[in-house]
Amino acid sequence: MYDILIYFTLFLIISFIGWVTEIVYTGIDQKVFTDRGFLLGPYCPIYGSASLLMMLFLHKYVNDPVVLFVMAANICSVMEYITSYIMEKLFKARWWDYSQLPFNVNGRICLSNSILFGIGAVFLLKYIQPFLLENLYHFPKEYFFYIAYPLLIIFILDVILSGNIIVRFKHTVENIQKDYTGEISDKVRKVIMNKSYPFRRLFMAFPNQIIVGLKKTIWEKIFPKKKKH
Repeated sequence: MYDILIYFTLFLIISFIGWVTEIVYTGIDQKVFTDRGFLLGPYCPIYGSASLLMMLFLHKYVNDPVVLFVMAANICSVMEYITSYIMEKLFKARWWDYSQLPFNVNGRICLSNSILFGIGAVFLLKYIQPFLLENLYHFPKEYFFYIAYPLLIIFILDVILSGNIIVRFKHTVENIQKDYTGEISDKVRKVIMNKSYPFRRLFMAFPNQIIVGLKKTIWEKIFPKKKKH
């Protein structure tokens, strides 16, 4: 259990680093602070999950940065593609779209992001993860449990609560689609911004993606694609 909590804490730390990275990147790009991510807490689990997967499968390549870069870039890209696909199927909306960038695959992943993921993964696996693990294992064991267990409980509660919010968010989106009578952008903003803070936070993190996804869904309902014979 001790080792499980160690790696869970590592997962949280890297998820937090990913959350900060997302905020900084979005802040530079959009000149505004945006709380990114689908969970209420300050973390993006996809970063923590990817880091643990890479640690599990790529540890033998740590001393070969070229192979590590290529393998890590591929793993991160596959995870990003799968996450994009699942979120689009869940919400009927594209949460990020790289269609305007060169060398993209269905707008879900692109070469520039894959390169950044690969570079980041090399530093993560070679320097950051070993440093974090060494310090976590050197932390007094008797005190560590008092920190790790509450963090685990808080994270589980966050997943449950955020999952409930996402389901309710999906129902709100479906109701907007059924009751479409005017300009969808204004209707989405009006309905969601009158909801509780978690709804507003999710919408403010991905406003364009939600609106574009809704418009696309409604357009397809009005003008369904003809089946090929």
